[in-house]
Amino acid sequence: MEDKVTLEFFHDPLCAWCYAMSPRVRRLVVEFPRLEVVHRGFALAPDPSAIEKIFGDKARGRREILDHWRAANENDDDHRMKPDLMADQPFDYPWSLPPLLGCEAARQQGGDAAYWDYFDEIQKLHLTECRNIVDAEVLADCGTRVGLDSKVLMAAIADPAIQTLVEQDMARAHVFGLRGVPALVLDGQLVAQGALSWTELASNTQQVLGLL
Repeated sequence: MEDKVTLEFFHDPLCAWCYAMSPRVRRLVVEFPRLEVVHRGFALAPDPSAIEKIFGDKARGRREILDHWRAANENDDDHRMKPDLMADQPFDYPWSLPPLLGCEAARQQGGDAAYWDYFDEIQKLHLTECRNIVDAEVLADCGTRVGLDSKVLMAAIADPAIQTLVEQDMARAHVFGLRGVPALVLDGQLVAQGALSWTELASNTQQVLGLL
């Protein structure tokens, strides 16, 4: 039996390009069974004022981010994103930390597999259903939808130790000099920055694994 090789998947639930990339990473694990995925949170908007700080004001931020959604939706294999629906929502555009805490809390219940399921579902809630993923009810509902104990999940989200784990992921990203997501690091080597096509992703993986 071949030894496992660690594939670190850096992402943010807010990231439309991550939504396009995650199914390709799932396919990658099927095609290359040696890969063992470890999920790493990367907060693009780490606090409630981040969108305003980055874009100058909240309304402009929403408009520019939704333009990113439209571009990412062209890259997505199933075109699942609903930018026009999000444009009509009454809540401020979300920030990264609450859903990342939810992902980490999911990992405490079921390991990286549960983290991944929660991550994919919270992205669906954000980018397809356009719900407010910083809302506690939505975070709990996401847990229920992927088969987790939502009460245990919400208690974990409130635990400062969970935030520390998210911060450790961010520190790990800095080790590799990452400034954005999605990003994949395989056995310490960057194999993807951005939402690569399946062909590019598979080729880069083969190179690192010594299959080319």
